[in-house]
Amino acid sequence: MYRSHVIRLIPNDKAQTHFAQACGCSRLAYNWGLAQWTAQYRAGGKPSAYDLKKQFNSIKREQFPFVYNVTKSACERAFTNLGVAFERFFKKLSKYPKFRKKGIRDAFYIAGQSVKIDGRRLWVPKLGWVRMAERLRFLGKVLSVTISRKVGKWFVAVVVELPDSACSDNQVRAAVGVDVGINSLMVLSDGTTIPNTRVTKRYERALRRLNRSLSRKVKRSRNWQKTKARLAKIHYRIRCVRQDHLHKATAKITGAYSDICMEDLNVKGMVRNKCLAKALSDAAFGEVRRQLAYKAKRIHFVNRFFASTRLCMNCGQLHDMSLSERIFVCDCVVGPVDRDLHAAQNILRQGLSEVTPVEMEALASSSTVGETTIVEAGNTQKGCRKDNPYNFL
Repeated sequence: MYRSHVIRLIPNDKAQTHFAQACGCSRLAYNWGLAQWTAQYRAGGKPSAYDLKKQFNSIKREQFPFVYNVTKSACERAFTNLGVAFERFFKKLSKYPKFRKKGIRDAFYIAGQSVKIDGRRLWVPKLGWVRMAERLRFLGKVLSVTISRKVGKWFVAVVVELPDSACSDNQVRAAVGVDVGINSLMVLSDGTTIPNTRVTKRYERALRRLNRSLSRKVKRSRNWQKTKARLAKIHYRIRCVRQDHLHKATAKITGAYSDICMEDLNVKGMVRNKCLAKALSDAAFGEVRRQLAYKAKRIHFVNRFFASTRLCMNCGQLHDMSLSERIFVCDCVVGPVDRDLHAAQNILRQGLSEVTPVEMEALASSSTVGETTIVEAGNTQKGCRKDNPYNFL
């Protein structure tokens, strides 16, 4: 199991200059490789990242001697990233690679065997010790280190390989359904509600003012750069508040449940709605899914076309509901139930339909999960298909 810990660095002027030079060398190698790849391909050749790296190493001493002032991993990793970019392009997962620009996603890579971490210090090749804001939280073998710059601050991402003893699954088996939304960020099938911080709305006035001020400045001027830096700081603050809330919420869920069931939403298509685009982007459904996917022991995705809200979990009848209707009511239900809670319980039932019989037996032997038990989620209800009791009509 691999874990990554991002720590803020506290570099002096010498270290900041070295980091900027290392980022420039990495950017130079990537742009040189991209230009050579395009030229060789147009000439009828079949370039590869490995061949381009060998060509760059043969000429760097004469043409780019300054790359020896930084770690060799900064340039070597650039060709690996270039190969991954073209591989994604050939698989039609992304567009044709573009040249990197100075000041945009500045970062460089260092191999794990070239660095040392001692408490709150990081040893960087060709530089020396650099202070860190906190200690590394994981104890294991350091595989790689990536130093990057964000909003004028330097950060290090340390990838650590944990021992097998730390990866053992001693958690009690339990499952929960998760329904994401705008009014409440997440509603669990046991009735737990996680609120939506709506952090962008808090800083909306400041963002509007700085965007208006930035548009009136002469582009690339000194005042334009200052205003852009102030705007970037607010966006960074919004991101930190949102990430802190999401990490705490997802850690709480994955710490209590081993199996997570949630919908496979088409977030990219949902944000095309101009009325809900800002609220959906602020809620960060994609980030919620990403964090739950790598933190949970097992995650089960329900088809995005499954009518989790409109389908009665008792009789299987479909109801027509608008977004303004927050209470689900059916003739077979004793009393009304919250719309999101009803959807989360439906997601739990549908998500467990793809669980193997062995896993289902282990889940069924676990304790009660709030008001919805694992045994209850697997029971055959009226209106279900006979060949698969977990899938509704």
